[in-house]
Order: sequence, then C-alpha cells, then structure tokens
Amino acid sequence: MTSDNSVTRSEHPSDHPHIEALHHAAFGPGARARAAFRVREQAPHDLSLSFLTALNGAIIASVRMTPVLVGATEGLFLGPLVVDPPRKGCGYGKALMRRAVAEAAERGWSFVILVGDEPYYAPFGFKRLPPGQVALPGPVDPARLLCAELEPGAVAGLSGMITAARR
Repeated sequence: MTSDNSVTRSEHPSDHPHIEALHHAAFGPGARARAAFRVREQAPHDLSLSFLTALNGAIIASVRMTPVLVGATEGLFLGPLVVDPPRKGCGYGKALMRRAVAEAAERGWSFVILVGDEPYYAPFGFKRLPPGQVALPGPVDPARLLCAELEPGAVAGLSGMITAARR
C-alpha cells in the first residue's frame, strides 16, 4: 500500500543523480555488468515514459523505459524498476509498473520487454518469451526474459537481438 504523502510523476533530467543513487543502493555496483544494462547504455531512456515516486520530496522509486528494436520491430525495454530497499513491499513498484505499462499502451507501443521474475511481473501482463526468439547482448536466464504484448500478435513477430533504438 502506497502512502498518501507520495507523489508520482514523469522523470525530469534533474532527477538523474538521485535515481542513480537509488539504483546503487538497491542493486550495488555490479548491476551495470548485466546484459540489460548493456542495452540501456546504448541510448537514453524516454523521460516521458519514465516515472518516479517521491515521498516528502525524496525519490523512493523509479521505473524507466528505453525504446528498443528487436530485429527491425520497435518497442520498449522496461527497467530498471527500483524501490528504496526500506520501502520494498509497500506497493510503490507495482504502482509505477501499472502507470508505465498503461502509458505505453495509451501511446500506441506494441510491446514492452524486461528481464525479471515472472511471478512479480505476470499480473502486469508479462509472459516468458519462447527460448531463442529474442536475445540480449550478453547472457540472460531465458526464464527471466518477459514481454507484455500491448498490441495483439506483437510477440509472434519478434525475432532477433534487442538493441536500443536511437531517436
């Protein structure tokens, strides 16, 4: 359950240092070695599709969306989703997920891919991709490569490497 004192809004460029500090606190210094971060480092995330929650003026949760290509098909790559460790389990991450996926659907995106735990992300429409259908530039557990189909049939047409779409 989220607090009534929290504010959720789009990310602004000035939020970057605070969100990076939150990433470091939640994931540690080794997070950037993961395959998902390799995609995110290729191009900037979309600020208009990236959201944060602040509580009493401090950023406590964030979710980012990066436009990507899977082969030649454009979609979104979600992540990282991060919540300040002492605030995990309070609903902030789930609220950000609902907002990010709804906004992506409203803006006409056909799919959102992420690397994560299926039991957590399934309620938001994410399902495992068939093994070998989509790849990341580095090793990833295929059971953690999930996709939410925002447009019927979008997943069936996906094939290839995930790369950031430069806009």
